[in-house]
Amino acid sequence: MLTTLKGIYDQGRITLSEDPPVKTKADVMVTFLTDDEKAAAQKQKIILGMLEGKIKLPDDFNEPLEDLEDSM
Repeated sequence: MLTTLKGIYDQGRITLSEDPPVKTKADVMVTFLTDDEKAAAQKQKIILGMLEGKIKLPDDFNEPLEDLEDSM
């Protein structure tokens, strides 16, 4: 089972923001996110309406396909 927990590294110690879901000894991997990486992740958020006017559907979009006329 892979679980991600948020925490803070300060002066050689890692303090977790929540309790881990395991009660026994377990291997862990630590990934450090620098301020640059955090900023880049926040910039990639989806903005509603950002594709408005860039995608167009043809007028006959809801018409039956010619290839399927025999089975209808």
